[in-house]
Amino acid sequence: MEKLIGRELEKKILREALSSKEAELIAVYGRRRVGKTFLIRQVYQDQVLYEFSGVHNAPVKQQLENFRNTIALTLNSPILPAIPQNWNEAFLWLIQLITPQLQKQKVVVFFDEFPWLSSKKSGFLPAFEYFWNSWGTKQSNLIIAICGSAASWMIQRVVNNKGGLHNRITRKIRLLPFTLHETATYLKSRSINLDHYQILQIYMAMGGIPQYLKEVRKGESATQVIDRLCFTKDGLLLGEFNNLYNSLFETADRHILVVKAIANKPSGLTRNEIIEETGLQTGGTTTKLLEELVQSGFVNTYLPFGKNTKDLNYKLADEYSLFYLKFIENSRATGNGTWIKKSTSQSWKSWSGMAFENICMKHSHQIKLAMGISGIYSEESTWRSKSAQINLLIDRQDNCINICEMKFSNSEFIIDKSYAAELQRKLTSFQNSTATTKTLFLTMITTFGVKDNQYKSTLVHQEVTLEDLYKS
Repeated sequence: MEKLIGRELEKKILREALSSKEAELIAVYGRRRVGKTFLIRQVYQDQVLYEFSGVHNAPVKQQLENFRNTIALTLNSPILPAIPQNWNEAFLWLIQLITPQLQKQKVVVFFDEFPWLSSKKSGFLPAFEYFWNSWGTKQSNLIIAICGSAASWMIQRVVNNKGGLHNRITRKIRLLPFTLHETATYLKSRSINLDHYQILQIYMAMGGIPQYLKEVRKGESATQVIDRLCFTKDGLLLGEFNNLYNSLFETADRHILVVKAIANKPSGLTRNEIIEETGLQTGGTTTKLLEELVQSGFVNTYLPFGKNTKDLNYKLADEYSLFYLKFIENSRATGNGTWIKKSTSQSWKSWSGMAFENICMKHSHQIKLAMGISGIYSEESTWRSKSAQINLLIDRQDNCINICEMKFSNSEFIIDKSYAAELQRKLTSFQNSTATTKTLFLTMITTFGVKDNQYKSTLVHQEVTLEDLYKS
């Protein structure tokens, strides 16, 4: 069986539930293909008595029939009983199935794709609430684990439920994509021997999504992997974009509209700018839509330095979405060799710089470790004016600010006279505009370091390289 890579905190949370003296209701959520099901199955492989998965857009009768069939398989029954009339009856069957085992050992019941079971007028969620509140909470040997890719639904209807499940979730896990370190470890476990620069290029195209990374083959370069998965007719990622959003959101067309608007502005957009770009209405519907994209991990928010929450900046965080919208959608070129040509173009060179920035911002923990400031309280933010822009600054409690410049290159980065002048103007502009009295440290974050010259020695206070981003 495939080994579970990383996920140390998540494994700890799940294992702690096994030694609990009370009934446990655990919610695990995260975007599609991030590894939620695999995590539950691996940690609880010896305790799962019953596992059932919802089907996207299936009518309630089909879901109940699937439930009946799974019960029959669990019991190894040669004769199929009648289909339950409703979910209350179905949960009664479940109680009868697991009660004898609860007297002997810890039992895990696993509901996968939980939101898909709770379609309109299905009656599933009220029945589940009654099942848990009237019976489940009394079973000290019972763990109910529920998963869902629709992260916003899981949070609104389960984690923050205002009805029968209010405050009933005992543990929750938001499962995020692999970090660079976890990605490298995962590929190595599959005997994929690529250096960190090659892995970075793959990460820039598909992010740390285990199910995508599973498609990487031994002996292929990053360019070959991207070429096959994204530009050949049977490539997994050629048509994944629409499937991804439509499986998570009921109004996926509006979510995609927002994603495309943000993708066109690498520095990000405020809420008002998003409304202006997309034509969406102001109000709660748009607020909910943005929250759904954030909770599902497609969009990250950053508070600009010295601003309040109305100036919150939304940036597209999903590497695959960024890559798809730039290079796959509307691409006239397809077939073998497409990416080999595209990866040498000027558009790729400019895009790769933005993609690297995005990855750096996700690895701020590793950046702080490399700078030796992980023990100092700090806040990350962005800043922009009419004349300058800083995509990552780290405002520290010890009265210092790291101004981070992130540069992607295939060799040592060179600060020339022109760029040195630009950096100095940026530092001066920030200090004058914000009137900060804190000490400013210019930090260069690059793939292979900064070449020693007079400009580096004069301007750069600290360096972080690609190798630092791979630290655990």
